[in-house]
Formats: sequence, structure tokens, C-alpha cells
Amino acid sequence: MNHTAINITLPDGSTREYDNPVSIKEIAESIGPGLAKNTLAGEVDGELRDASDKITADAKLRIITPNDDEGREIIRHSCAHLIGHAVKQLFPTAKMVIGPVIENGFYYDIAYERPFTAEDLAKIEKRMASLIATKYDVEKRVLPRDEVIEVFEDRQEDYKIQLVKDMPDVASMALYYHQEYIDMCRGPHVPNTRFLQHFKLTRTSGAYWRGDSNNEQLQRIYGTAWSNKKELRAHLNMLEEAEKRDHRRLGRELKLFHFEDEAPGAVFWHAKGWTLFNLLLEYMRRQQEKEGYEEVNTPDLMDRSLWETSGHWQNYRAHMYTTDTPDERTLALKPMSCPGSVIMYSHGLKSYRDLPIRMAEFGKVHRYEPSGSLHGLLRVRHFTQDDAHIYCTMEQMQDECIRVIELVLSIYRDFGFEDVHIKLSTRPDNRIGDDNTWDTLESALSTSLESLSLSFQISEGEGAFYGPKLEFTLCDSIGRDWQCGTLQVDMNLPGRFDLSYIDEHGQKQVPVMLHRALFGSLERFTGILIEHYAGKLPAWLSPTQVATLAISDKSQDYAKEVFTAFKTAGLRAELDAGREKIGHKIREYTLGKVPFMAIVGTKEAESGKVNLRHISGKNLGEFTLVDVIDYLKRETTPPDNRNSSQ
Repeated sequence: MNHTAINITLPDGSTREYDNPVSIKEIAESIGPGLAKNTLAGEVDGELRDASDKITADAKLRIITPNDDEGREIIRHSCAHLIGHAVKQLFPTAKMVIGPVIENGFYYDIAYERPFTAEDLAKIEKRMASLIATKYDVEKRVLPRDEVIEVFEDRQEDYKIQLVKDMPDVASMALYYHQEYIDMCRGPHVPNTRFLQHFKLTRTSGAYWRGDSNNEQLQRIYGTAWSNKKELRAHLNMLEEAEKRDHRRLGRELKLFHFEDEAPGAVFWHAKGWTLFNLLLEYMRRQQEKEGYEEVNTPDLMDRSLWETSGHWQNYRAHMYTTDTPDERTLALKPMSCPGSVIMYSHGLKSYRDLPIRMAEFGKVHRYEPSGSLHGLLRVRHFTQDDAHIYCTMEQMQDECIRVIELVLSIYRDFGFEDVHIKLSTRPDNRIGDDNTWDTLESALSTSLESLSLSFQISEGEGAFYGPKLEFTLCDSIGRDWQCGTLQVDMNLPGRFDLSYIDEHGQKQVPVMLHRALFGSLERFTGILIEHYAGKLPAWLSPTQVATLAISDKSQDYAKEVFTAFKTAGLRAELDAGREKIGHKIREYTLGKVPFMAIVGTKEAESGKVNLRHISGKNLGEFTLVDVIDYLKRETTPPDNRNSSQ
């Protein structure tokens, strides 16, 4: 019997020939025992496959090991299955739902008659570790759909049965056998549990079946998993540090803001927090003024017809707050400022000589977020965007994109973010506009990045429904990523609203519309800053920049004089002339993250000087009142003003 040889091309361009269908694991074994030992799966012609899968025709193959990004995801997904194995042994009446991979980890949703406790979590983790220690093989079987339903009917896994029934067009499905435990997944998964030993369960929470609060409550178990002990330890240390930096706790301790059940997802700003918020506004206003933006303000509540024309009603309705008026009109609180900006542009005839028009707005927007997703300042329902819309000609579009990109990167540098990742999100399936328009807009963004020699990642299908976008992600001081700014190019909304300008030939043309937000949400950016700096904000951003501390009653009058001089000089200052000991005062203002402390006693009062101390504990020495004000003014100057004065 004649067999056609199978040629496997490896990443280095070399090829290997096999007489019969061959599994990924067998190919790894033929290359070498070291690779075979570390093989998790394979990428066959761009598709991830299990190590046990057979290759039946010529193909390109990349072996996946634990050190690959794909390998870590496979480990995490397999750990989610392992939760199921352990839970079913410990809590046999539990019913398994879904267990996906998330950033740096995984979770499993489980239906059980009561919430899991911290003690339960410890037992589950211990059982998982004991199962891993047995180093059992994970077996994959592909079965017809009807047989898969029978398997889960026998096991009384109601949610799994429903998931299968929700896929009526899928003829066969992969089941993964973890000894007596069986789970359903498209895979791939680890071939053996020995790859799963570097894991940790982190927390539990409630969840809803299919994410709908009208459905039954589930229990969600979260965990993290890595390819080696060093990576796991580093991640757990980061989580520990992140907990110390939690902006919600620091917000309370530093008296910046708080939340109330009576206003879910909305911030109660205290005086110091509101000072910080307004410092961000003032900074952005200065940047926009330098770049030729004009600031406008549009209504919060607008008629449904406007949102229908923009497409938001059809594409974003579930996130919008609406109300019906006595005169039978439906009004919506704006979830974004774009349609209001369009109305502003359409007010009055525009000439090509007027373009580009850079229109900025600190718009208050309202978006319904599920209650379970609300998270301090990082996920709210009522927030402020530093929104701006640029209207320009097609010929101006490239330069305007470049200007925005340069601006956003310079702004992030001013706030201490040097490591910025850029993602280009392209056309989604649910979109408006033709492909030629999308080609033009996507090219404008990619060409702008290339002209600035900036690297970027393409994220297929994640653009807004009206145009592609750039997303700017900041890496903070402990290595976490935060997606903040966006730039979107759009010819669809201007067309839907019949916007125009008169070109040099007297003809009407449709302008290009650029949507950009650089902080994104000011509330969220504030939360990110608090965590990035662990509450120790740079002196130019600190709500209180210097505290004047009197050592004793005898120095109170001079302390008040120093405090008044600071305030007159424009410094944000506080005075503590109370009777507590100076050590107590220093400790309190250090915990309050005040960058500078001016300490005055009888000696300083007699000499007309102050003793200046930094939050780090460093004594900066004695200064005359004039000199200390000059020093503090320099140290508290915003970076954009500092840079412009050099």
C-alpha cells in the first residue's frame, strides 16, 4: 500500500518527513528528548492543537512549550479544569459551568448551594496540588454531539448540557478526561498535570449564569498559574504590592473620595480629591490650548433621534440611561460626547479655510455598567472624559493623527509613564460604512505610527462600530497595564449627520472626524495615578504640597506666618499648630503623603528660617523663608510649565 509522505516545516525553515500521520508529541520526540519533555501543544498552520493531535498532511509546525505566551495560557486553562476535578471530589453536588482564561490567570464558575469560604478555597487548592503530584495524563476524546450530551446527562451536569444545546450546528466536540473528571473544551490542554504545579488560587466572588443578573447566582473561583516558580512568586509579590496600592483604600485614608450605595458607580469627591481632579483638568486645558483646541460644552440629555442617527441607539442601547418625558419624548443621558460635538460643528457653514477645527470638551458621560463590574474609580457609571473631536480634510488627516499621537505620548511622560504600548483595533463585524472607507481610515492610523517609528500591535475586529482606533496602554511602576487614551478616525458619523465644508472649488465635501481622549476617563486616570505612585503623588499634583508644623506653643505665631507666606506664594499648604509632639505630626503627614514638611521651633522663629523635610525622611536643611518658597515653587512646578521655561 502506497503512503504519501508528510512534510513538516519547522520555524527555522527546516523540514522533516514522516511516512504516516504523526502527532505533535511524536514530532517533538523525533527532534529530541528535551523538547519532547517540554511540549505542551503545537501551532499547526497557525492553529493551536493538542500534543496528541495527528497531523495528516504537509504543514508548518511550531512546538508550544511552557515558556511561550500560548503555553502559559494553556497551563491556565488546564488549571481551570483542575479546579473542576478538585471541586467535584470535595463537593460532589456542585455543578460546573465555564472556566475561561483571563489576564494572568483563570476562573471557574460553579453552581453550588452556598458560597465557597476561605477554608473551602484552601481545601480546593490543596486537593489540586495533590492531583498535580500524581502526574496523571490528560486524555482528549472527540465525540459526536449526541454522545457528549449523554456523557453530561450521566454526570447530571445541567449547565454543560445547556452549553452543548446552544451549539446545534457543531457535529462533534472535544472532551478532556482528568481521571474520573470530564470537561468539555475546544482546547488545547496540557498532556499531563506535571505542567500545572506553579499555581495559586486567589479569591472567590459571586457571578451570574451568562452574566445576567436575572439568572441564578454562581460561585466564581479565581486563580493564577505560571510556567515556573520564579514567575509565580513575582506575580504574587505584584498582587501583594497592588493590594497595598489599592486606590479605594488610599482614597479613604487620604480623604480624597468615597462611594455610597445610594449613588452606585458615582464618586463623592472630597475637597482634596476634587483639588487633584481639577489639577488634571487644568493640566489638560493647558495642553489643548497649546495645540489649538477650543473648549466647548454640550448638553447631557438629548433626544433619542440624535442617538438613532449616530448609531448609538442600535449599537450601544444596553449601556444608555433613558427617560420618557410627559410630552412623550424619549431622552438619553449621553454615554459619549460625539453626537453633541457633531451638532456643534453643524451650527454654521464651514469653509476649508476653517479646518482643522479641534473641539475639546470635558464631557460628563453616563454608562450603565453591571453592578458586579463596578470597581472604585476604575469602573464607574458617571465619569468625565477629556473628549475632543477634530474635523479636518482628507489631506489634513495624516498630520492631525500624528499630532495627537505625539501629544498623548508627551502627556504620559509628564505623569511618569515612559512605557506605553499601542494597539491598532481594526473593523469589527458589527460596523457602519463601506470597506473602502475602512481601508482609508485604518491606513491613516498605521501610517502615522510608522512615520513616528512607533511599534504597535494589530487587534483584528476590535475597532468602534464607526471607525478604527488606536489604544494607548500604560505600564505602571509595578508592571501592570492600563488602557487609557484612544484615537479614532471616522468618516461614517460625519456622513450620517450630513456634515460638510465648502472646498476651494466651492463644492461641498464631508470632513473627516477624529475622536480622541487622552486621559480617557479622568476618574479612572486618577485611580491609576494613585496606584502608580502608591498615593505619594508628585509634588505638583499633591493636594497638599507642604505642611507647616509647629514644634511647640512658642513657635505657633511664626508657624502661622510661614503658612501664610506659603499660601500667598500659591502653594497648597496646611498648618498644624496643635499640641501633639513633633514626631507625631511628622508621622501623620508622612502617612498623609504630603511631599514636604516645614518644621519650625523657637530656634527657627528667632532666625527667620525653616527646617525642610521631605516625605522620604530626608532632611533638606535650613532655608530662609524667601529661599524655601523659591525651592518649593521649583519643586512643585508642573512638568509642562517646567519644560516650557527651560
